Amino acid sequence: MAHSKEPTPPDQIAERIEDVDVSTEMQGSFLEYAYSVIYSRALPDARDGLKPVQRRIIYQMAQMGLRPDRGHVKSARVVGEVMGKLHPHGDTAIYDALVRMAQPWTMRLPLVDGHGNFGSLDDGPAAQRYTEARLAAAALALAENLDEDVVDFVPNYDNQFRQPTVLPAAFPNLLVNGTTGIAVGMATNMAPHNLIEIVAAARHLIDNPDASLDDLMAFVPGPDLPSGGTIMGLDGIKDAYATGRGAFKTRARVSIEPITARKNGLVVTELPYLVGPEKVIEKIKDGVQSKKLSGISDVTDLTDRAHGLRLVIGLKTGFSSEAVLEQLYRYTPLENSFSINSVALVEGGPRTLGLKELLQVYIAHRIDVVTRRSRFRLARRQERLHLVEGLLIAILDIDEVIQVIRTSDDSEQARARLMDVFDLTQVQSEYILELRLRRLTKFSRIELEAEQDQLKKEITELEELLASETMLRARVSEELDEASEKFGTPRRTLLTQAKPSIALTGRNKKAAPVLEIQDSPCRVYLSATGRAVRVDLTDDAEIAHPTRRSKHDAILTVLDTTTRRELGAVTNTGRLVRFTPVDLPSVPASSIQLRAGVKISDYLALGNRSERVLTIIELDEERTLALGTARGTVKRLQMGAWPKGPDFDVIALKDSDQVVGAAVTSDEDQLVFVSSDTQLLTYAASAVRPQGRTAAGMSGIKLGPGAFAVFFGVARAGEGKHVVATVAVNSQMLDGTDPGSSKVSYLADFPEKGRATGGVRAQRLLKGEDRLSTAWVGPAPVFAVSADGTPRVLPAAGAKRDGSGEPLEGSVAALGHHI
Repeated sequence: MAHSKEPTPPDQIAERIEDVDVSTEMQGSFLEYAYSVIYSRALPDARDGLKPVQRRIIYQMAQMGLRPDRGHVKSARVVGEVMGKLHPHGDTAIYDALVRMAQPWTMRLPLVDGHGNFGSLDDGPAAQRYTEARLAAAALALAENLDEDVVDFVPNYDNQFRQPTVLPAAFPNLLVNGTTGIAVGMATNMAPHNLIEIVAAARHLIDNPDASLDDLMAFVPGPDLPSGGTIMGLDGIKDAYATGRGAFKTRARVSIEPITARKNGLVVTELPYLVGPEKVIEKIKDGVQSKKLSGISDVTDLTDRAHGLRLVIGLKTGFSSEAVLEQLYRYTPLENSFSINSVALVEGGPRTLGLKELLQVYIAHRIDVVTRRSRFRLARRQERLHLVEGLLIAILDIDEVIQVIRTSDDSEQARARLMDVFDLTQVQSEYILELRLRRLTKFSRIELEAEQDQLKKEITELEELLASETMLRARVSEELDEASEKFGTPRRTLLTQAKPSIALTGRNKKAAPVLEIQDSPCRVYLSATGRAVRVDLTDDAEIAHPTRRSKHDAILTVLDTTTRRELGAVTNTGRLVRFTPVDLPSVPASSIQLRAGVKISDYLALGNRSERVLTIIELDEERTLALGTARGTVKRLQMGAWPKGPDFDVIALKDSDQVVGAAVTSDEDQLVFVSSDTQLLTYAASAVRPQGRTAAGMSGIKLGPGAFAVFFGVARAGEGKHVVATVAVNSQMLDGTDPGSSKVSYLADFPEKGRATGGVRAQRLLKGEDRLSTAWVGPAPVFAVSADGTPRVLPAAGAKRDGSGEPLEGSVAALGHHI
């Protein structure tokens, strides 16, 4: 009978209790935790610029075949594959990393092509079950050639799969996309840069290993942030490039634009890096409520997918736009600081690196990748050449090969006999035994001989490449240039106090578009039909003699200026509106088409439909501005001491009066009035003393009962022969239905009279005509157009001073210069 074993009494069980010092245990455990965070989570590798989770996502997506030319898959599937095979952490960390690599406002060169709601600067992304993803083309460049033994592989967390320790990285991803991470006792924060500039600096360093930091900064003048903006100053950036630590300030891109007829606003189109519009709006509201900000009436977010960011900040009347903007920079995130702390893993340890060190680590990595890839390809080509040479031996004496195989008892004997008879290796014999009969044709022999020659050529090239350090570095440089051509984009961030990057000045480079229109010479045209265009002064000869003339050739004003100089538009309401011609449509000098211009009333946002622009002037003139009104008032205003603000009055008009003409003048010029009752009065500009801006002017011409001035202008000394063009109509007819008559005579035929007199008759009215509808005085030739811009033929110049006009074929709406 079996007896069960009695249990051991508790007092006889050997106890194993170890005394551990708590401080020692906590120190050891904390060091292990810190090591894990530093090396496995928070810090990127200086070679490929990726943290482990990012590297595993890109590698696993490549293994899943999620290429840019294939469809998107659910993000949850990607997260599940990465978590199950490579990354033994929560799905939240994996999805957060995936989202960041897909956000164009976070990454300068996104590595994931996301489909769906991947969030915004103010909102988080949708859940992973709702979004889809695939690799971007740039990510494929980071992971290319992994099957050619270019990097080391290590087992995953459960020893079932293998993963790369680093990616080959066809471009310097760490500098291009930047990074941020908080480890234990250290952190990293690196700004994104422009790929074209970084690659140019790396290639320069490859060719010149002893290049200085100043040499490299000629290619990389500063960061290039995905959101654009403006970087203020370069001192902090140079410190960061030299030591790995520094800081710089970024400002939003803000323009001062008219948002209503008499109200300007600040329009924000670019924000500092990682600053969202909702955060800016919230800070503005807080500043207004706390009285830190003043002069702001409202804030409107007009951002949409079609037009991008557009944040409109309305200003109260009487506040300086520049002063309010400076307050916004001071108290809101429209100006933000970015601290650079370039910490990355180098040879297994965290290091703080400057620009040159970062490029050196990357270049060394690429040289190693190209070397290993070349060795792999050389070995494969040598193996293939060995097989091809064996096949050629067999094909040359194929009958005997077949006889040897047929007379052998088994494959082992056949292989041995082939090796002995034809002096083949075991590998070659095995390959011949597995050969298909269709490969034994004459054509196959020709193909094999061509393949043999090609393999020998490639083997020679690879051997030369591996034997030469110079050739290896040149190959790395060439591949970097290819990546730059494929993925490079123009700079987005404007750098102040910086010389332009020379990265795009090579012969084979496509020049990136300039971020801002330069303050270069231009010519502004204002037509009699109210349209304005800009012509850049690149060829004065073409401008003076255009090959094609516009349908709208009646010109009121031609002004030589620069694209960013402040100009003033004088309107018939006696108001001057400030603007710059930078956004006016630009037309070629050889074909000035004013029809392609913008309506100046729309450009200036003139709210009143009856308000029209009479002329355009520069605001820094040292001369005077002459104005004439419909009720015969004349005024000269000293230019230069203009008040602040987007617009202001230049004359105090009486009720029902309006300005009919305005022009810059000097004492040597003649002022000219033409009234509706056919009278023309001209006298020296010196007869009108300059007055203040708020003055109402003085009597300029004595008008008859019911008459009004239809024209006021300036005949400048030295402009040549001036002509007087007048058009008479029947005022009882509807506008545009009565062509009327016209006359063109010379101003020199009209006697000069005193100011405030009645003048002399300029045209004898025909039967049915009762007044002049329009007139013009200026250098010959004069040009006439209808209301829709159709040219009208005027009589030849030289008519009698007080003679009658010649009938017109069509109505004339405006007179002006001819281009």
